[in-house]
Amino acid sequence: MAISKLLKTGTGSPALAGLAVGLLLAALTLLVAMMRIGPATLSHRAAPMPASRATVAPPDVVPQVEPAEFQALAPADARTFNASVPFSTAPNPAARPFAFAGSDEDRLRALDCLAAAVLYEAGDDPEGQRAVAQVVLNRVRHPAFPRTVCGVVFQGSERRIGCQFTFTCDGALARAYSEALWTRARAVASAALSGTVYKPVGQATHYHTDWVVPYWSASLDKIVAVHSHLFFRWSGWWGTPAAFRFRATGQEPRIPQLSIRFPEHGFSIAPEAVGEAAPGLTTASISNQGFKPSSDSPDTYLVVLSPGQAANFAQIAASACAARPRCKFMGWTDPAKLPQSASSKLSPDQLGALSFSYLRDRSINLERALWNCAQFKRPAGQCLWSKSPAPVAKPTAAAPIPSVAAPVILKGVRFKDSQGLPAKP
Repeated sequence: MAISKLLKTGTGSPALAGLAVGLLLAALTLLVAMMRIGPATLSHRAAPMPASRATVAPPDVVPQVEPAEFQALAPADARTFNASVPFSTAPNPAARPFAFAGSDEDRLRALDCLAAAVLYEAGDDPEGQRAVAQVVLNRVRHPAFPRTVCGVVFQGSERRIGCQFTFTCDGALARAYSEALWTRARAVASAALSGTVYKPVGQATHYHTDWVVPYWSASLDKIVAVHSHLFFRWSGWWGTPAAFRFRATGQEPRIPQLSIRFPEHGFSIAPEAVGEAAPGLTTASISNQGFKPSSDSPDTYLVVLSPGQAANFAQIAASACAARPRCKFMGWTDPAKLPQSASSKLSPDQLGALSFSYLRDRSINLERALWNCAQFKRPAGQCLWSKSPAPVAKPTAAAPIPSVAAPVILKGVRFKDSQGLPAKP
């Protein structure tokens, strides 16, 4: 070192020698301090906390909905920042009851979208599901968001990142859930569409887990914490009940991502086609088909149908469903295309080869029977497809049913533990 050499050779000046000794002592003091601190402490550099952005839109300017993006913070730093943001002291009134006003078909599509949101965002957590449903319906009423349930849930889903509800663009929809989980999620969604209100979240339109910090969080009012999740509303007038003045259009769009599980999102729903049996087919032969429901869903039938009975598919399906208030009956004339179970993900080939679909939901007075018009000549209003599907191979006799791997059934994908709530919308 230069100081060591200086001491050995001398400086020729007492003042310079004293300066050298002083520098050496300072260096030794710093070295000792660094050894006491230790490498673990030296390697940690706290991430900068995001600056607050107190932007309040005036009543005549609708606030903008930005793609969901996050601050680059470690979970511990995110929790520290989130805890430093105080809760709003303004009143937190409950939302008004939501009453869906649309056709039976539109309500069914809204129910599908809302059930998907509560299940994929909150898993099988009833309180979390109710909170998610309330946020979705709050958005439907707010001028900043689409005026349909499906439009709100799938807003931004065309993006790879930044969608409003992450399950719509991060590949989560490829995961399968059991029929029992879907049934519970649909019950929560149906109750919300019929006026049930989850009061704790008030007029919240946003939420996120406490271990992340979205860029929008500093510009909204933090109003309540539910488990590990924080709920927010717009600041200023746009977060008051008066701002939630819009009514849903009642005209729900079809969502292609849901069409594999919910035919009403991929098919052109036709008028009711359940009528009298065709000549030559007796009531006994209709009712004694021996069909059994799917092993994982007692209200779903996946069956092989005879092409010669196409005129009577609707009667066959209605007979198999018997008195069930909700029933789904899907039939293929090609046995090779038959899925193994109701929770199996249908391939495009299987969906294109679907010969007949019957759907019943008496809670909303829905009963529909639709044919694959590429296979059978039917009136246009009774066709499954609004456009011609991909070419389908002609039915073959007695082809073996392939073995299809059962999907992985997950309890939830949006929270750390079974008690957690959904990730950010």
